[in-house]
Amino acid sequence: MLVVIVGAGSVGCSIARELLAHGHELLLIDPKPEVIGKSGLRGARWLVGDACEISTLREAKLEQADVVVSATGDDKVNLVVSLLAKTEFGVGRTVGRVNNPKNDWMFDDSWGVDVAVNTPRLMTALVEEAVEIGDLVRLLTLQTGVASLVEFTVPAESHMIGLTVGKVEWPQDATLVAILRDEAPITPSSDDVLEAGDELFFISTIAAEDGLRMLLSSES
Repeated sequence: MLVVIVGAGSVGCSIARELLAHGHELLLIDPKPEVIGKSGLRGARWLVGDACEISTLREAKLEQADVVVSATGDDKVNLVVSLLAKTEFGVGRTVGRVNNPKNDWMFDDSWGVDVAVNTPRLMTALVEEAVEIGDLVRLLTLQTGVASLVEFTVPAESHMIGLTVGKVEWPQDATLVAILRDEAPITPSSDDVLEAGDELFFISTIAAEDGLRMLLSSES
């Protein structure tokens, strides 16, 4: 898979390092030539230039990319790059880094962003996930705000304990995709019995979250 990363700062280079380790082809675009030597990345291709310029993206042959990741520290740049990748080069998948949570609402399909990565919001969700037992916690927003990955830790007094997955009438647009039990992931089957301390992971539409929350927190 060919991945183009715009922005070779600490975030962009960290992403590149992980992708290279997984065998993907990488092209990094950054206006500062000095970042190439500082990055320590081996096996990646580089292009020095302004990714907000069509000429730079043409030189990068962006139409060949499977994924474009806009990982700069400037939300305006990340939005422009995502929009150009979609509208001018037909890139199938774009990922945009959100630096300022106030700009989160702009990172959607109207700006060509398929997946928005809001680091402050993600960190907040992970903190809540670590301490909020018995409440539904949204970990990630998927498909430009249409769906989400949510987590629920079954408390010791939950009415869910002892029920099998197949006996629970889950909301129509919420799917249980994994159970984490004793630090081991389980692929749910209809016969699995829910236990106290289970971490339940769902893919849910945003609209279905309230129904899922009511079901999980109900006392009867």
